[in-house]
Amino acid sequence: MAFRIAQIAVVPAFAALLVGSLAPAPARADAAPAAGDAKHGARIAYTCFGCHGIPDYRNAYPDYHVPKLGGQHAGYLAAALAEYRSGDRPHPTMHGQASSLSAADAGDIAAFFATPTPAVGGKPVGTAPAAAQICASCHGADGVGITSDYPTLAGQHADYLEQALKAYRKGTRKNAIMNGFAATLKDEDIHALAQYFAQQQPGLATPQPPSGPQAP
Repeated sequence: MAFRIAQIAVVPAFAALLVGSLAPAPARADAAPAAGDAKHGARIAYTCFGCHGIPDYRNAYPDYHVPKLGGQHAGYLAAALAEYRSGDRPHPTMHGQASSLSAADAGDIAAFFATPTPAVGGKPVGTAPAAAQICASCHGADGVGITSDYPTLAGQHADYLEQALKAYRKGTRKNAIMNGFAATLKDEDIHALAQYFAQQQPGLATPQPPSGPQAP
């Protein structure tokens, strides 16, 4: 849930601030630990598939593709759920879903969606926008987040990445790093970065509902 974009003449210190279903969510006291129980997560994630398990499913308003979760980093997903629960990410449906989960359950669901994890070190596809040089220090040149705290952007829907960056720029999605960074971006910058990271491989995928003993 992604996307950074900015001026190339950014000091190295800003490199860590990057783009992303963009930059990492900050550590929170209520965030679940990254190491969750994927088997338990598979049993309780069934409600997620009503939106995230349908290829090319779209959010009603504003109109954009629901983000791909398959292969995303578990630490990032758990932190994102904590932000939906707190309201730092405003989305009524996600707030309701996240509020119904304990921190441990959120961590287990995150662990489930994180497997299998995309391989690291793929060769970048296409020509990167100048600002993507900054993004690479956290999200990798190929869009695969370098640690579990940083979201993988590779293969994510481009329109989702765009709306996330614009929400950070507007301040409706709260993250101190991303709010400041996105404030410098023009629409054309956001579009170029979103298109670039969306085409990277190996990328995120639409997850399939669990089958077998772990299914609900």
